[in-house]
Amino acid sequence: MSDSKRVPLAGTEHLALAGVRTVGPTDPDELIEVSVILKHRQPLPEATEIRQHITHSDFARTYGADPAAVDKIRQFAKENNLQVLERGDEVLRRTVTLAGTAAAMEKAFGVELNEFEHPDGTYRGHTGPLQMPEEYASLVSGVFGLDDRPVARPHFRYHAPNGVFGARASSLSFDPPQVGKLYGFPEGSNPAGQTIGLIELGGGYRPADISKYFKGLGLPAPSMKSISVDHGRNHPSTAQSADGEVMLDIEVAGAVAPGITIAVYFAPNTSQGFQDALSTAIHDQLRKPCAVSISWGGPENGWTAQSMQNFDQVAQEAALLGITITVASGDSGSGDGVTDGQNHVDFPASSPHVLGTGGTRLTAAGGTIAAEVVWNDGAQGGAGGGGFSTVFARPTWQTGAVAQTMRGVPDVAGDADPETGYNVLVDGQSFVVGGTSAVAPLWAGLVVLMIQKLGRRLGFVNPALYAITPPNGLRDITQGNNGAFSAGPGWDACTGKGTPIGAKLLAALGTGAATATGSINSQPVPAVAD
Repeated sequence: MSDSKRVPLAGTEHLALAGVRTVGPTDPDELIEVSVILKHRQPLPEATEIRQHITHSDFARTYGADPAAVDKIRQFAKENNLQVLERGDEVLRRTVTLAGTAAAMEKAFGVELNEFEHPDGTYRGHTGPLQMPEEYASLVSGVFGLDDRPVARPHFRYHAPNGVFGARASSLSFDPPQVGKLYGFPEGSNPAGQTIGLIELGGGYRPADISKYFKGLGLPAPSMKSISVDHGRNHPSTAQSADGEVMLDIEVAGAVAPGITIAVYFAPNTSQGFQDALSTAIHDQLRKPCAVSISWGGPENGWTAQSMQNFDQVAQEAALLGITITVASGDSGSGDGVTDGQNHVDFPASSPHVLGTGGTRLTAAGGTIAAEVVWNDGAQGGAGGGGFSTVFARPTWQTGAVAQTMRGVPDVAGDADPETGYNVLVDGQSFVVGGTSAVAPLWAGLVVLMIQKLGRRLGFVNPALYAITPPNGLRDITQGNNGAFSAGPGWDACTGKGTPIGAKLLAALGTGAATATGSINSQPVPAVAD
C-alpha cells in the first residue's frame, strides 16, 4: 500500500449546476468505471512545428504513455481493490480503465460521491478535487468517470415555428450536394476508401433511413460503422431526440463526399464519454479516419479545467497523426445560451487544435450564391456561436488576424440558418435542419475531397487557412452579427475567416502557398497506416 502523501489533482473541481438539489450519497455498492489518463512520454510538438505526420506505432513509442506508468496504475488499482479493464491500447491512448464499487472509488480518489437532481435530470457527482498518492498523481493527466453529469448539447435546429418539431417545406432549403456545389467543392473526386469519424453523445441512425435518403439523392450510401465507447451505442428513437443530430451529420458528410465510410463513435454524454470517444476515434487503427466531425459542445464555464486540457491534448495528437477535427461553434450566439449577460464561447470549438465552424444564412439564385450573411434568427431562432476563449490563449496562427490575446472562435463558417437549411431524413420523416452542427460535417466532407485530390492528408489545417487572403479560397462574410460581435472585413467572431471557395481553396493548399509553416510531408492516402 502506498504511504506517500495524497495530493489533489489540479482542475478536477466541479461547480454545482444551477437549480441542483442533493439527493444523498451514492450507493456504496454501485459499480463505476473510470478512465485514468496518463501523461505523454515526452511533450508533443506544437502543431505549427509539425513537418511530418507520423504513424500510430511511432506515436505510441515516442509520445504514448510510459509502460512503466501503466504498470504503476495497475498497482494503484490493486492497492485500492479496483479492477483494471485491459483494452490493449493503454500505451497508445494513454488511458487505463478502472472498475470498482463507489465505496472503493471514494477511497481511491479521496472524494465523496453524491446523487444530484437538476431540471435536466439526475447525475452522480462530487464538488471537491480528486486526490491520489503523490507517486501516482505525478503520472496522471486526468481522471474521468466519477462525475457523470451531461456536459454537451447537440448544435442542430429544426426549421419549425417556435421550436416545435415538424416537417416544414421551405423554398430556401438545400440538399447537401447543392450547398457543396454553391461553395465550389472539388468535382471529379472519388473519396471512396476515406473515412470520416463522427462523435455522437446520444441518439442513433436507422440503416433504412440512410438507404432511402441517399437513393433519393441518386448517390451511393456511405458505408456505416458503429463503434461503442464506454457502453454508448446506436440507439435511434424519435426525431425529437438526438437522432436529428446523428442523421444530420451522416447525411451532410455522406452527401458532399459520396462513397465514403462513416465511423460513428457513440459514447455517453459525460466528460468521460466525450474524452474517450475522441481518443478512440483519433487512435482507431482499423477505420483510420482522416477527419473527425464534432457537433456537440457547451459553454467553457460548464467544463472542468482537466476536461478541456485533456481533450485539447488529444486534438493536438490528431494534428501529429494527420487528422483534421472540425467542431460546431454553437447555436446560441455570443452568449452561448448562458443567461449571465456575459459573452461565452463553446467548447470544444474553442480548443486551439480544432477547426471551429460558425454559421451563415446562405441564399442562392441561378445556381450561384446571391447573398451570405451571419446567421442570427434571434434568441429563439438561434445564431452562430463565436467570441473569445477565457481558457486558451490566442494561438500563433491567429496573430495578425485576431486582435485580442485569447483564442478567437470560429475559424471558418458555412450555411447554418434553419431558414436556409438542409433537407434531411430523420426516423422516417423529412425535415429542414440547420445549426452549426451542419457546418462541421460539411467542412469534414470538404477536407476529404481535398485530401483525395491532393493525395495527402491535411491534418491541422488552421495555419494554412489563416494564411489565405480572401477571396483566394475563402469568401469573407462582412454583414450581420451574432449578438455582441459583428462581421466585418477579415476575421471576425461570427464567421471567422469566411466560407469556402472550394476550387481556389484546393489550389491554395495544393501549391503550399497557404501554409504559414512550410509544407507538411504527409503519408500517401490512406495515411496513418501501421
